[in-house]
Amino acid sequence: MFTERRKDLLKQGAIWGFIVLELAFFSIAGNYLSVTDTAFMDFDNMLLLLKQSAPIGIIALGMTIIMINGNIDLSVGATFALAAIVMLDSMTWPFMQALGDWAIPLAWGFALLTGVVLGAINGLIVWKTGVDAFIVTLGSMLGFRGLVFMYNGEQPTSHLNWTLVDFAEAQFLGLHTASWFLLAVALILWLVMTRTVHGRNAYAIGNNRDAAVNAGIRVGPHFLLNFMLIGFLAALSAVVFYSESGSVNPNDGMLYELWAITAVVLGGTKLAGGYGSIVSTLGGVIAIQLLRKGLGHIGADTETVNLVIGLILIAVLFLDRQLNRKGKEELKT
Repeated sequence: MFTERRKDLLKQGAIWGFIVLELAFFSIAGNYLSVTDTAFMDFDNMLLLLKQSAPIGIIALGMTIIMINGNIDLSVGATFALAAIVMLDSMTWPFMQALGDWAIPLAWGFALLTGVVLGAINGLIVWKTGVDAFIVTLGSMLGFRGLVFMYNGEQPTSHLNWTLVDFAEAQFLGLHTASWFLLAVALILWLVMTRTVHGRNAYAIGNNRDAAVNAGIRVGPHFLLNFMLIGFLAALSAVVFYSESGSVNPNDGMLYELWAITAVVLGGTKLAGGYGSIVSTLGGVIAIQLLRKGLGHIGADTETVNLVIGLILIAVLFLDRQLNRKGKEELKT
């Protein structure tokens, strides 16, 4: 028991060790290769990095629960874009404009409801048809993106509300609003996964779905709730991000699902389900943002950044597979 606990701690600590290595490498390399005069580990630079991690991070935290279940959701990027369009467009409706700033919480509510409904569609299909979540959400990714383009053609949806901008740009204890949302979501989901029956059931279902059914766990409703949760979080990510920017393009959110999945996998969550950590996913999100920012700091282009992150992801998956294979061989002996 103690050995297993120690192995879990080592796995969860690995991503934070990698972050320390990143900070050390880019700080040293930046002294020789930096394209700016600003130090990489500048305090304001790190605070901005956390803020920039929020949009993908909030989605990735929800994706962790879905993947612990043994599922996946490829539609989060399209959900993100559609929720943003609903939020910004709803604020231009006549009755909403008549409400003034009181329309803001209503617009947020419309966006969050959009995310929940789209997530419920995915969850119901997975539950009632038994079709693999990969196939279901691949189809909904295309369908939801089609709704995005149908909503406003290929034109951006814009509405800049300065009350919203002030809220999004506000700082408390040095952290931006987006950073507080990211940390709050991480804390709440950590409590859910470590202190509630729902969290324990998520691991049980991911480990062995048939055994979970035999144990009396209602797997279908559990899936539905988790897909609604990630839909809500994709919409929340859009609310946080577009409250500040005020303009969404139909292609916004593309590849967000891949960035989120990459962060989750880097954090140690197994693609097969049954194992994962909210805290480690937060580390995976920060690690990716550090790589993107660090490589940009030393002059690397976008293609190089994507190549490096892709190679690291492949290495992590290979290492995870080897460790799992070793573990299975130890169980046989």
